[in-house]
Amino acid sequence: MCGICGIALSRQSERRIERNVLVRMRNVLLHRGPDDCGLFLDNNVGFGHQRLSIVDVAGGHQPMLSEDENHCIVYNGEVYNHPTLRAELEARGYHYRTRCDTETVLHLYAAHGFEAPRYLRGMFAFAIWDRERRELFLARDRFGVKPLYYALTPDGSLYFASEIKALLAANAVAPRLNAAALPDYLANHAPSGADTLFEGVRRLPAGCTLRWRDGAVHIEQYWDLRFASDSADDLPRPERDLVAEFGSRFREAVQLRLMADVPLGVFLSGGIDSAAIAATMSDLVDAPVRTFSVAFAEREANELAYARLVAERFRTEHHEVVVSPTDFFSVLGRLVWQEDEPIAHPSSIALYFVSRLAAEHVKVVLTGEGSDEMLAGYGRYRTTVYNLALGRRFERLTPRPVRAAVRAMVAALSRRTELGRKLARTALYLPADITSLYFDNFAVFSRPWQDEMLRPELRDRIGAVHLDPYAVQRAHLGAADGHSLLDRLLYVDAKTYLHELLMKQDQMSMAASIESRVPFLDHPLTEFAAALPARLKLRGWTTKHILREAMRGTLPAAILERRKMGFPVPLGRWLRGPYRWLIDEYVLGERTAARDLFEPAVVRQLVTAHERGANHAERLWALINLEVWQRIFLDGEDERSVVGDGQRASVPRTMTAQARRVRARTA
Repeated sequence: MCGICGIALSRQSERRIERNVLVRMRNVLLHRGPDDCGLFLDNNVGFGHQRLSIVDVAGGHQPMLSEDENHCIVYNGEVYNHPTLRAELEARGYHYRTRCDTETVLHLYAAHGFEAPRYLRGMFAFAIWDRERRELFLARDRFGVKPLYYALTPDGSLYFASEIKALLAANAVAPRLNAAALPDYLANHAPSGADTLFEGVRRLPAGCTLRWRDGAVHIEQYWDLRFASDSADDLPRPERDLVAEFGSRFREAVQLRLMADVPLGVFLSGGIDSAAIAATMSDLVDAPVRTFSVAFAEREANELAYARLVAERFRTEHHEVVVSPTDFFSVLGRLVWQEDEPIAHPSSIALYFVSRLAAEHVKVVLTGEGSDEMLAGYGRYRTTVYNLALGRRFERLTPRPVRAAVRAMVAALSRRTELGRKLARTALYLPADITSLYFDNFAVFSRPWQDEMLRPELRDRIGAVHLDPYAVQRAHLGAADGHSLLDRLLYVDAKTYLHELLMKQDQMSMAASIESRVPFLDHPLTEFAAALPARLKLRGWTTKHILREAMRGTLPAAILERRKMGFPVPLGRWLRGPYRWLIDEYVLGERTAARDLFEPAVVRQLVTAHERGANHAERLWALINLEVWQRIFLDGEDERSVVGDGQRASVPRTMTAQARRVRARTA
């Protein structure tokens, strides 16, 4: 992996590119590629690059110029079909000077121009300066596995980078809160579309290209995930054949991602996704696969027994790290800085620790991201499908007075019992529509929460257009072409929620200077999965049906049959105990209140309810992280002094000093 950055100044700009500005942008990305670095300057265009050497370690220096010096590229990613592409390009007369895929992308642009990304199979973000056309071309992979942010200044100049902090280092934008993105963040863990929490900073959408020429920008989508197909619901093939083909395609996706000149491993959670990768990889390589797992000491947040079961079954070289609350909170400030935005999921911190562990042994890991969004792995899909069907029948068959009486009864129960609170999330209480039963039901802060919590002045500042926290999701739902509700929900999450998970994976692994690869998002595999009948993804209450069937006889029954846990973090317990001070400082504190974002009384009610046993850990986490982010990026506070471990300790120099690691090799 690499860190890329660059500047393209318009003719209207009164500035010129200073070498030290490019160096600042590049240096802030050092963690993304400590093996090599480079710069390129061509009058009004400049590129910077930090390299993590994976393929052709000795060659592949960037920025890379074409042989005629007409094109220059900075590139982050891996193209797994580049050997095939190379043979085709050489047959057409293109000459290679290296073995790396960067040169393949450069030649593809020369051969196919703006259509080049369509030929690539892998994960990538790149920029190419075309000297002859005086045009800058940016592209991002189909699912957005690799990040790419940009800022277009008022004079038409374009700044881009793998991370937002590089744009800030160039003073491309002033660090200000983008209030319009706040409702989206509060509801959905993170901004869902092209906007970020930084005013003036956007991200290039997945599967899109951007062309810049003297201040004019044109963005075009070159790929999208399609569910409607002649072979979807009426596929005339037996299920066993589809299961076999899925297994074959998955095996190919894993095999392609073993391309490297450096050691590889697997993040092993104990769930079916990572277990399937470990099992398949074990069958494809001669040496024992290196596997890495992370957990917390608390029993409800520890899946190590399942990870060990897989490690024993496939005789892997297994490594583990157990993270304490002190470890967890001691790096929070640093990792918010690393992610550029508030950390959406507490599991990101655990991912950082296991990435640090893996970095002691390998440079590349395979991970299971994408399986849930492609194969309906989340319980919320089945809950919504059945809840909506029930609700529509309930509204159609039950007289209005009866429905009102039932809702009143559920409302009364919800104030006293856990059963009542669960019923209040069903169609017996909520309207039978997607907004209520899906978006609101699984939001961090739903619309009713935000209606009460956002201060009137902030609501006016945001404006009515942006107060809808689900606007991006609604747009994707309307664009989805799936035959079933399930497929439409999968499409929405593939365009929104999945993006945040991929950014978490990229930024936390890059913080430890290792590359992560995602075989479940191999685009031919996802296109096959999308066209499958919904019943092969969700079968009754069983999620990811086709993956379970494909791995039956390979994975232990305990892995195939266990319920999905996600990655539990005992945050609620910690925030009621010794880390309650985080709430006092970052949720209820004077500096937080002075920002005038939220109604203090509503926030206090939230905290009180959590103290009395209600589970508001996810909401408190969102508020804590938002304030930590503002202190680091908007107030300029040193990330090492924010949060700490309770005594505001600085970030530990080595993770082994702060975490207990169990290393076991199964002979």
